[in-house]
Amino acid sequence: MFLSPCLSKNEQGHLTIGGLDVPALAKEYGTPLYLMDENLIRETCRAYNASMKEHYGKDNFLVVFASKAFCAKYMYRILAEEGMGADLVSGGELYTAIQANFPLDRTYFHGNNKTEQEIILALDAGIRRFVVDNREELLKLDALAKERNTVADISFRVKPGIDAHTHDFIQTGQIDSKFGVALENGEVMQIIAEASKLSGVRVVGLHCHIGSQIFETEPFGLAAKVMMDLIADIRAKFGITIDELNLGGGFGVRYTEADHPVLIDEIVSVLTDAVKESAKEHDLELPFLVIEPGRSIVAPSGITVYTVGSVKEIKDVRTYVSVDGGMTDNPRYALYEAEYTAVLPERIEAEATETVAIAGRCCESGDLIGKEMKLPPVKAGDLLAVLTTGAYNYSMSSHYNRVPNPPVVMVCDGKAKTIVRRETYEDLLKNDI
Repeated sequence: MFLSPCLSKNEQGHLTIGGLDVPALAKEYGTPLYLMDENLIRETCRAYNASMKEHYGKDNFLVVFASKAFCAKYMYRILAEEGMGADLVSGGELYTAIQANFPLDRTYFHGNNKTEQEIILALDAGIRRFVVDNREELLKLDALAKERNTVADISFRVKPGIDAHTHDFIQTGQIDSKFGVALENGEVMQIIAEASKLSGVRVVGLHCHIGSQIFETEPFGLAAKVMMDLIADIRAKFGITIDELNLGGGFGVRYTEADHPVLIDEIVSVLTDAVKESAKEHDLELPFLVIEPGRSIVAPSGITVYTVGSVKEIKDVRTYVSVDGGMTDNPRYALYEAEYTAVLPERIEAEATETVAIAGRCCESGDLIGKEMKLPPVKAGDLLAVLTTGAYNYSMSSHYNRVPNPPVVMVCDGKAKTIVRRETYEDLLKNDI
């Protein structure tokens, strides 16, 4: 029922997160409300680090959090304390990391269309690695680095041609993707050859990412082997030693009871075994190994709490349960029909006997949290919680219909604190002229 170890129920039959009563938190902070459990986030970071250390080596890896899953200053403080790196995909994410005093020598700058302004910000900040997506970016970065009398260390994002069994919108490793350079058609070798002649960049690594919300280990192991084969080919053709391999993330989490994520230790074992076996096969030194989990670190730690405003039963068609949030705080169903589990926090043990659509408040027919959601009988005024929303909810929120964004409240060791305040109507107007 709870999907996550940070969720439980108390003697009142209420849902709890991190041991705190969810209805009480909703009363104190209002709804809609993002709640996250800090202890679970830290435990997951430590599990990744411990597994990498056990399977690969004490000082030869970095676990890098994919900031797009949840970007806030407080999150970067957690990551810094837990010895994590950060994957950034925009100037805004980089600026947030800078303002949080995150160690920038642990940052990787991704993105398929970095602007000149963003590249300059990253160069001046002294990030660890540019993950170069295309030839135009390579030449732009080379020129800007030379203007500053510096050399930018780069990795190339490679499409390894791996078919990950996930939604088409979140597959990224196949040739038909907007990200990276393809392996199958020779683009990788062409761009490596060109980069090797430039003085403003230094090729030190390769990167790949095959998709998101993946529940199998085989695609990750195959991607690792393909990338190690490529490292060997680059050495043979150009005499270039690739010192770093970044295998991305995409590890699945439980949104429903039907989801069965792979254990962290199992994922890491498959990845590292493939890298070590390929290194031995090709007589290569083990590369510095990077992985980039995002969703799996924060998604299970979070829930979103709403208040039901109305229940509309359309006879022989559907029942709509309308809440005071929707696609502005969680657009994932509208984007790709993402599945979720919902519960009633004040009656957590009540049997889910009804199938309903949970509708948001936006003036949009597609504003739904889910279309075939199982719930107990529900009425206006009830609290409703959607589980596993710690990733890609706050970070994808919008101001459609000029709806202010909810606050993010972090619970830790029996206490709750606001880490992102609730927006006001004044906030919505601050850039209007």
